[in-house]
Amino acid sequence: RTELALKETMSSGGAEDDIPQAERKTVTDFCYLLDKSKQLFNGLRDLPQYGQKQWQSYFGRTFDVYTKLWKFQQQHRQVLDNRYGLKRWQIGEIASKIGQLYYHYYLRTSETSYLNEAFSFYSAIRQRSYYSQVNKEDRPELVVKKLRYYARFIVVCLLLNKMDVVKDLVKELSDEIEDYTHRFNTEDQVEWNLVLQEVAAFIEADPVMVLNDDNTIVITSNRLSETGAPLLEQGMIVGQLALADALIIGNCNNQVKFSELTIDMFRMLQALEREPMNLASQMNKPGMQVATESPVLYPTQTVNKASLVHCLGVGLCVFLGSFWELPANSVLLIYLSATGVFPSGRSDSEGPYDFGGVLTNSNRDIINGDALHKRNQSYKEMHCLHPGDLYPFTRKPLFIIVDSSNSVAYKNFTNLFGQPLVCLLSPTAYPKALQDQSQRGSLFTLFLNNPLMAFLFVSGLSSMRRGLWEKCQDYLRKINRDIAQLLTHSRSIDQSFLQFFGDEFLRLLLTRFIFCSATMRMHKIFRETRNYPESYPQLPRDETVENPHLQKHILELASILDVRNVFLENTLDDY
Repeated sequence: RTELALKETMSSGGAEDDIPQAERKTVTDFCYLLDKSKQLFNGLRDLPQYGQKQWQSYFGRTFDVYTKLWKFQQQHRQVLDNRYGLKRWQIGEIASKIGQLYYHYYLRTSETSYLNEAFSFYSAIRQRSYYSQVNKEDRPELVVKKLRYYARFIVVCLLLNKMDVVKDLVKELSDEIEDYTHRFNTEDQVEWNLVLQEVAAFIEADPVMVLNDDNTIVITSNRLSETGAPLLEQGMIVGQLALADALIIGNCNNQVKFSELTIDMFRMLQALEREPMNLASQMNKPGMQVATESPVLYPTQTVNKASLVHCLGVGLCVFLGSFWELPANSVLLIYLSATGVFPSGRSDSEGPYDFGGVLTNSNRDIINGDALHKRNQSYKEMHCLHPGDLYPFTRKPLFIIVDSSNSVAYKNFTNLFGQPLVCLLSPTAYPKALQDQSQRGSLFTLFLNNPLMAFLFVSGLSSMRRGLWEKCQDYLRKINRDIAQLLTHSRSIDQSFLQFFGDEFLRLLLTRFIFCSATMRMHKIFRETRNYPESYPQLPRDETVENPHLQKHILELASILDVRNVFLENTLDDY
């Protein structure tokens, strides 16, 4: 294949006999590297979507070949231009593939530094206009490559919170789609317009805007920063477990999504990641362009903090195979954001498969877009993930978050092996008086991702000045510190909570969960039991979610925002 490509591409440069041997070898080596890179890249889709041992070495070989290819085309650009006929869009394709490599490496490790590397290469493509000549060629497949590049670039920018860049890219993509459909009269116009609509909905998903003095929107990040999680103070006795891997599953039919990421998945993904080292200083520099055509650096840091898995179907248990690879003292986190599946009727038993669960596969038999009900059928929904399906994985420390209309099914968990096990469960219904925002993501997940924004939303606020936002964030950090003390000083709390409390990510999720539960219990319109989050094991209410000291803090935060009237005050009679 390399020899054929050599003959075809050199034919335009004169007779083969007239080409110097060194230049011939340059083209031959380039064709070999190009073929090898494509072969390895195409093999990525065959790698298992879980674990580390199966894919890490393959990624290493792929990075190595692309490093050589990228350097090679830089060093021999003139020969390749003259003898191979190298076009700028082909250079763009190589850069785009490298960007995709970094992005997929990020997906498997959640190391956000690789997102910056992907951004660097995607930005170079745009800056150097590598795809600019594609529109002049009568080849629709090349234009599709360009459109896909834009879509991938937008995903990376969304994950890096570069919203100003996203808006510019969306405008450019819209123009490209219009030109593409006009020139080629294609049948995929609807699909590409849907991409634009999904991006627009994704950008507008946050229910509260934070504004600068000039009314420009402040871009906030919800990844773990140095000051994010409450510090462990002297005397706090907690476990030494560490979050090692996370499975994030989303299957909510009516939720905003883009590139297979529902808004809930997007938010939870960010809650399980650290702030990139250089992102904090660059956050307010929209359009910041990183670097030039630098050689690819093979990633050496392989901390597997959160592996994104979008799983539909009973194949979920296949992905959970990574569980057995976890080293000692490691925790697997499973996040489920999915439609509730309810039991088909009364059962004589109350086992782990008799309370329903969540739907892991799209199904037409859905009522009101939310809850699946089986009528006049004796069998159980085959695509339902029951609590019992997770029992085998309780052999090791397991941390579960369920955001669903039937989350309470997981309240009936049984800890068979005595290992640390915690389930954080969303409310199963929200008050009708609360504006329906389900399409823009779950309120429960929003509390776990951005508790201040969620607090503002339930308080009826839709915008806030930056100064007040930062003041409230400082106060919320104080609340988190006090919640940490309440947990670690409790005499009746289940030890599982304390075993997980040594990990920064899990500590932050637990404190946010308690803040969420306490807020909802004090809110005037959250009056039904099903409006409140629950947990397995149960938290001691009087020491945590109904603690008077915490309730006082919540009212003080409400006072700062001038929304104290939406909360109950009779819980503070002792004060």
